[in-house]
Order: sequence, then structure tokens, then C-alpha cells
Amino acid sequence: MTDSADWTGRVGDVWADEWRRTDRAFAGLSSALDAAITDAAPAARFRALDIGCGAGGTSLALARARPDATIVGIDLSAPLVSIARERAAADGGAGAGRNAATLGTSGGTTTFVAGDAGTLAADHAPFDLLYSRHGLMFFDDPVAAFASLRAAARDHAPLVFSCFRDWSLNTFASAVAAAIGGAHPPRGPGPFAFADEAHVAAILREAGWRNARATPVDFAYRAGAGDSPVADAVAFLCRIGPAAARIRSAPPGERADLLARLTDVIERHRTGDAVDFPAAAWIWTATA
Repeated sequence: MTDSADWTGRVGDVWADEWRRTDRAFAGLSSALDAAITDAAPAARFRALDIGCGAGGTSLALARARPDATIVGIDLSAPLVSIARERAAADGGAGAGRNAATLGTSGGTTTFVAGDAGTLAADHAPFDLLYSRHGLMFFDDPVAAFASLRAAARDHAPLVFSCFRDWSLNTFASAVAAAIGGAHPPRGPGPFAFADEAHVAAILREAGWRNARATPVDFAYRAGAGDSPVADAVAFLCRIGPAAARIRSAPPGERADLLARLTDVIERHRTGDAVDFPAAAWIWTATA
């Protein structure tokens, strides 16, 4: 399980270091999610909340599509938030400051804040749109968390978020874990906590969201690319995903064998200069 202490410490630091390769891995999903968020956005100027904004890619895509939007991205990891602010500044947009944003050319602003979205959302409410790329599966009490987000939303505000479908459909996790002796993740908060459609629908309903609907999306999880895609994928999956913890905790005498097995499964998913693993997600929509 990944908890808030992880995200504010080692895990957050690793994801901050790996944000470029992580964005690459999720690119196939992000295009579908970004389109769904833009489609759900109100026609008039609006306030939006990015829950678990990470390095800011989803918010920056919305800011480019809707420069009139006022966007607040919140993440537990201060290093990831720092990267999001840097990317926003480089993008010619807003968000370089902690609590202040630069006025955009069409009246919109983008601000990134470090902290717990479940508590900080109220400070920036009300919101006309709420969204997340894989940032909502880590709450210890998901009903309470989604109820808190509902309280920060205006009536009829849309919620759009992505999460993984079944473990077996996401071979960057399941095939790698099988190759190196990793285990299926336990039930509870974590990357695959929202794999079951009925479970998530019940959470949303109990938390006060309505018209919940899940759309399945299949995409290629690009783990490696370039002149040495296998080596690139090995380096990435040794830091992000189920192989990372297994290899990190293995006795030194076992690591060479684990790396060899990881390399073998990666090689089987190489096509030319890329390593792509089949992956599967839900894109959820609901209404406050």
C-alpha cells in the first residue's frame, strides 16, 4: 500500500525524478482522459480542481485547451508540485508560485499547491469541474474522501477520473510480477484499488455523486524507448511499479537473477525502438 507518508517521502521523490518517463508511460491514456475532461468542462469560464496533480501534465493540457479556466492542482508530494510549477512557467502559463498564479492571456490561472486534496479543496472551493489522472485510489476511507470532494463542488459539477482496471489486464504490473516472483496487490488503497466497477460505483453513490459511468480504455504502457529501449525500460521499472520494491528488498545475491528475469519479460514486449505493455484503465464520469 502507498500511503501519505510514502508520497511525502521516498515515493514522491522517485515519481518526481521519473515524471518524464511516467508521462510517456501514460500518454496513450492521457490523450483519452484529457479529451474527456475538456468535453466535460463548462462552456463558460470555470474553476477546476486536479486531485493528485503529480507533475501537472493533466492540468497543463486543460489550460492549453481552455485558457479561460482557473485551475488548482493539489498533490501530497512537494517535489512533484515543484515540477508542475516549473512546467507551467515553461509552458508560458501560470502556477510558478505556491499560492498565487499569473494571469493568463484569456483570464485563466493555473496554481499548484502541495498538500492533501481532501482537506485543501475546501480552501479553494467551489469548483465547477473536478478531475484526476490516477490520483484517487489511495484514500483509506474513499467514501469520506469523495464526500469531501462533493462538498467542494458546485451542484451539477462534473467529476472525471481515471484508474486501472483488473491487474491481469495491466501486464506492465502482472507479467513483470509473475516473472520476478511478485504478488498480486492486497485489497485496499493502492494502484488497483478501483479495478472493480461495481465497487467504485457504490463508493460514488454513497458519497453523493450521481450518474456515475465507467468507460473502459485500453492503451499501450510505454516502459522504454530510444536507442536502448530495453535498458531504458529496466531502469524505469526498477524505480516505478511492482518490480521496484521486489528488487530493492531482495538480498544482493538475488538481484542479478531478478534483473535477468525482468529484462527477459521486457524484451518480449519490445517492438523496434519501444517497449509497450498492454494496459487497461477506466475513465469515470459522475455529477455532483
